[in-house]
Amino acid sequence: MLAEPHEGPTRPPEIFCRVIDYLMAPNDAMNEGPGRPNALGQLNEILNREGFEAFYADDQHCYLRHIGTNTIGVFQTNPHRPLTEAETKRRKELIAYLEKCSEDELIEEILLPLFRQLGFHRITSAGHRDKALEYGKDIWMRYTLPTQHYLYFGLQVKKGKLDASGVTKHGHAGIGEIHHQALMMLAHDIFDPEVNRRVLVDHAFIVAGGEITKAARNWLGNALDAAKRSQIMFIDREDILNLYVVTNLPLPAGALPSTPDWPDEPPF
Repeated sequence: MLAEPHEGPTRPPEIFCRVIDYLMAPNDAMNEGPGRPNALGQLNEILNREGFEAFYADDQHCYLRHIGTNTIGVFQTNPHRPLTEAETKRRKELIAYLEKCSEDELIEEILLPLFRQLGFHRITSAGHRDKALEYGKDIWMRYTLPTQHYLYFGLQVKKGKLDASGVTKHGHAGIGEIHHQALMMLAHDIFDPEVNRRVLVDHAFIVAGGEITKAARNWLGNALDAAKRSQIMFIDREDILNLYVVTNLPLPAGALPSTPDWPDEPPF
């Protein structure tokens, strides 16, 4: 099973992860609780030597996590499948977090962990500290094809809704601004220190923490020529929520429900 194809040393083959999940099913517990601490401890004694750790997630499935990179070996993910009750609850908590988080928090706490989990490499966030050298990119990253060729991606991130107006108002980004930044993103190269050369962005992701309206997508498609149009892809709130939940990523600290601060002594 370990000789089966897999995505690098931090992700065991999917069939191996499925066998672990099957053997560690909570319903098969004997002489211990459904969390199976004894079986989990014995399993981790072996896995830790190889740099992995087994754990139970909220959906009661047993997953493997690479200790060094914190990468979770998930099964084939389908963001369009029906969600479980636990996943629906996590989705609601993530919606509440997206309503209150800043653009930087959206990038650092949501998008960077998500794209790492989806298999992208060399993920670099420009942030808002060096706008002069950003050239329309909030994030750039690299994806390795099975042929070992690289594809480079640039991301332009907006926190709110992306509509078809030409101005930014009420926290919503205008498509005219996105059009200008997308052209800059595709025209300016980036330096990849691992290959020691400058490369152009192959595709541009337009990411919004809110809705990307159909009018906005059509406006941008009509404004770009045919070559650049094929390089633009969109990710809106629904895509972020579904991908984040089905890949079983832990929620950001700000999205976790707060517990009431009970006084140490009763007030009577």
